[in-house]
Amino acid sequence: MTAHAAVPIAIVTRLRAICLELPEAYEERAWVGTRWMIRKKNFAHVLVIDSGWPPAYARAAKSEGPLTVLTFRSGARLEASRFSKAPFFKPVWWPDIAGLAIDAQTDWDEVADLLAGSYRLLAPKKLAAQVE
Repeated sequence: MTAHAAVPIAIVTRLRAICLELPEAYEERAWVGTRWMIRKKNFAHVLVIDSGWPPAYARAAKSEGPLTVLTFRSGARLEASRFSKAPFFKPVWWPDIAGLAIDAQTDWDEVADLLAGSYRLLAPKKLAAQVE
């Protein structure tokens, strides 16, 4: 089995702090990287693109890497112009998924807002209503 680049622990730690504040959210190891779930639905997934792997992410982000990326659900907001330019990108595997390249300039308040929105889209209404 080939070893792939791991997400820097500082990034996982920041995302964990955001995601696990959400009602009933939990973390699990994904096929690559780490993901956060509500019930059985993935509302956030972080991984590293490196040497063009994984290829679907490399194509979507238009980067061979190394690049840490976060994907999340965005709903109707995906049509907003901000999702069409860097640091955002548009994966093709779900109509309402968006991607974000994470780097030193990442606005973590914006990430928290985006992930809360992703959670609200997928969570049961009663849980979603608990999130501002």
